[in-house]
This record gives sequence, C-alpha cells and structure tokens, in this order.
Amino acid sequence: MTAPTHQYVDLPGACIVSTKTLLTARENIKDTVEARAMMCIHGEAGFGKTLAVNTCLRELESGQGEEVCRVTFRARPTARAVRYELFDALGLPGEPPRHPSEFDRLLKTALSERPRTFLVDEAQWLNGEAFEYFRYLWDEPATQIAIVFVGGAGAHTVLRREPMLSSRIFIWQQFTRLTPEEALDVVPLFHPVWEDADPADITFADEQAAHGNFRAWAQLTAHVRIGMERMDRPCPDRALLRWAFSRLG
Repeated sequence: MTAPTHQYVDLPGACIVSTKTLLTARENIKDTVEARAMMCIHGEAGFGKTLAVNTCLRELESGQGEEVCRVTFRARPTARAVRYELFDALGLPGEPPRHPSEFDRLLKTALSERPRTFLVDEAQWLNGEAFEYFRYLWDEPATQIAIVFVGGAGAHTVLRREPMLSSRIFIWQQFTRLTPEEALDVVPLFHPVWEDADPADITFADEQAAHGNFRAWAQLTAHVRIGMERMDRPCPDRALLRWAFSRLG
C-alpha cells in the first residue's frame, strides 16, 4: 500500500508499515469511533502519529462510510476561532452566525444530524478555552461525534490540565520512537532501497541519523534513494550512508 500523502517528504515507493503502534492505533480509533468517545494520541514530532491516524481513519471512511472532518490549528485558538473552523469543516451553507449563542445552536444542530468523527491535529496548540468548547459540543446529548485529538508531547500535558475534558478521554495512546529491533523489522518494509541492505547498515543508519524517528527515516531514505541512483549502487553501503548523513546536518 503506497503512502503518497501525510508523509513529511514526497517519497515514491514508500509503504505504510503495519507496526505494532499503528495496529494499536487502529484498534483504539475503531473503539473510540464506535463508542462516540474522545481519545488522545500524543508523542514527539516525527513518530508517525498523523500518518497512522489518517491511515486508520481512511479505512473507516472507505470501509464503514464514517464521515471524518479534519481540523488543524497552528496557533492558540479562541472558542470563536474553533466555531469558524468547525463551520468550514462541516461545509455548512451561508454565512457564519454573528452571535455565539446562535452559532452554538447551528453547530449543535448540524452535529446531531448524523454520526461524525473529528480529527483534531496539532492539539498541543489548543488552550483551555478551545478544549472546553470541544467538550461542550461533545457533552450535548443530541450530538453524535467522536473526537481524536492528535498532538505533540505537549498535547498530553495541556489536556491533563483540563480535568473536565481529560476525565472524559476514553483512550490515551503515546507514540514512541522505534526500538533498534523494530527498526530492523520495519525499515526494509518501509521502502525498497532497504530491502537488500545489510542489517548492520540499517542499525548504523538508525544509530547515526534516524534514531528511531519515522520522519528522520523518511528524510534519510529520500537521500539514500538519490545517492543510489547517482552512484549506481544496488543497495546502500557505509560510504553512501555517510554521504546521506552529510546532507542531514
């Protein structure tokens, strides 16, 4: 299964690998959606959170017809900003209401029409006001929503500061870096350039550059792919890897 989207770099030939973490996320997201609950996926940057979550949600969209609305915040939004983001994500017609109470009624009505799942990415940027607004909508008995919060390491900390919301989180899942053993299993499946690589060279690359970080592996793989073509190498070796390392700073 190729993965042209949600990768940090455009990497032809890259595959989504069913790691233990991804399989756990698939199960957790499925259970959260079925329960119309809320969950939080958190971890350091580059550990594959967004890729895994989007992969799992695409499966629910195609297999079960689940309607998924994706929202992302890049700064600390107010409740007003969350309202407008949800208005756009839901594709509601007309102009957004001017008064908060009217806006809230409109959103509650829309969210009561049919089941939906919200993917809230970069959740570490949400403040208490924004989190509280999501809780307010989810708590409404008529709404039929599941919410998947995905964010960096700070997302867990921020959510835990909001006891009214954190007490309602159905599942917490932390993404961590690949262990050296996992890297040996996963990397040859991730991209063809590693299929015939010496396991010792994969370990060397992990120790020197990737450090169990999927985003770093994607970056390194892109450079290794270029190097193999330019140097006419059938598979990466130490000299080619050191050349790739030099490009990564």
